[in-house]
Amino acid sequence: MFRTFSISGCLAVAGWLAASAVPALSEEILIHDAKSQPESLAAAANGDLYVGSASSPFIYRIRKGTTDVVPFVDASAEGPGTFFFGQLVDNATSTLWSCQLTPVPGATPVRRTTALRAFDLASGKEKMRWTLPGDNTTCNDIAIGPDKAVYVSDTANARIYRLPAGAKSAELYLEHRNLTGIDGLTFLNGTLYFNSVFFNNLYRVPVGADGKPGTPVQIWMDAPVKGIDGIRASGDTLLQAENGSGKIHSLTLMDGDRAHVTVLKDGLDTPTGVEPAGDVIWIANRGAGQAVSIPMPK
Repeated sequence: MFRTFSISGCLAVAGWLAASAVPALSEEILIHDAKSQPESLAAAANGDLYVGSASSPFIYRIRKGTTDVVPFVDASAEGPGTFFFGQLVDNATSTLWSCQLTPVPGATPVRRTTALRAFDLASGKEKMRWTLPGDNTTCNDIAIGPDKAVYVSDTANARIYRLPAGAKSAELYLEHRNLTGIDGLTFLNGTLYFNSVFFNNLYRVPVGADGKPGTPVQIWMDAPVKGIDGIRASGDTLLQAENGSGKIHSLTLMDGDRAHVTVLKDGLDTPTGVEPAGDVIWIANRGAGQAVSIPMPK
């Protein structure tokens, strides 16, 4: 839990603290209420945090250094039951990318139309929107590649789409049975990685000399995982949420398409998203309606 200190008694050590490597402090921030279900979050270069809600039509912003949770995007006019999944900040273009999901009225079983939306980081004004093709889609997570294109996972249809930089419409990038249950995706050292929340598998996407993606290759993790969800790159490692076990772990990639699992945090309530931000890692602790931070491992 984040602790505050009074000025009294601290002045004598202020200079020492300024010159020392002070470990980051953990923090827990309630996102509106315990039922807000933050599915994904993203941090901007200035330290502001953007958190989507899977139970309401809002994206919230938390300014750096505060615990004030303020609505940033209000999609209530989009239709009943609208909510948000993936969130990603592109600092280079001052853009927040988001996955919006809206139920089809009267559909049984439930079907959803989903859209990739882009908002200006400063004002929250919409920059663009692209609706995923199909009668029932699930825009789940977002990544930006070394080619500056935006990549989007569609869980319901086992697909990855690619939106070229500056384009208004995305193209199908990859469709394969290994994408069944695709959830999180991210780039590490120029390679695209994704996971399956259905099968608890992690994959990399090889790319041929022609620039086209090949058959996804499974990465064998050396420890059991349960309900792997959001994934992000940090340095030379991957950070991954386990919603089924209440854990956040790091993955160190090894030769032979293997990965070493190191648990960084456990005891969480359905963590679904993870985001490196300087000296901390932010976690979407969905079951508790919280954004939680832990120190970045050294």
